[in-house]
Amino acid sequence: MQSILRPTFLFIILLLGFISFSQNIAAAENKTVVLDVPGMTCKFCPITIRKALNKVPGVTEVKAEFNTKTATVTYDPSKTNIESLIKATTNAGYASTLHKNEK
Repeated sequence: MQSILRPTFLFIILLLGFISFSQNIAAAENKTVVLDVPGMTCKFCPITIRKALNKVPGVTEVKAEFNTKTATVTYDPSKTNIESLIKATTNAGYASTLHKNEK
């Protein structure tokens, strides 16, 4: 019985390690950009911007901040691009541009 469990246990450990490694590779492929969104006029504007950007396929995380009038977006470049992110904010009523330090 013990001779059967040992290979099974090793297989499970290796499988879990591979899954963890695969997830790290996928996360490493994501990009993060900062968009300037000068049209934010109140503390509720970031909510609309976050919702618009989260609808873009490939976006994994959005942080919109009224104080800095920026949106920080993490996305999968194989599914979307900066132009699509800018289009999403513009369609929501908030024109945006790539932050000057991002170019």
